[in-house]
Amino acid sequence: MTNRDCIVVTTTHESEAKARELAAAVVRERLAACAQVYPVRSVYWWEGEVQDAAEWRIDLKTRADLAGRLADFIGEQHSYDTPEIIGVPVVTGSAAYLEWVGAETRTG
Repeated sequence: MTNRDCIVVTTTHESEAKARELAAAVVRERLAACAQVYPVRSVYWWEGEVQDAAEWRIDLKTRADLAGRLADFIGEQHSYDTPEIIGVPVVTGSAAYLEWVGAETRTG
């Protein structure tokens, strides 16, 4: 695997418990090799006004070819009307870690 084969997909949730539950479900389905869950503060436009909310961010390390399946899975499992689902390419990474990501995710 090379860095071009890997992406990081980010989403958020309103509670730590829900974020951890979603992270575990994604990893259990082998749609990501790992997930990191941490608190963030989000400021965004929603329903005609600026919102300011505590959320829990989930960064999922996966293969680029799983991006569509992962996005679909998050969308099906998520409680938000419009969950954040953003994938960014990995620009660089250790060869051993990238190989691990590839080995711990679904193929095909």
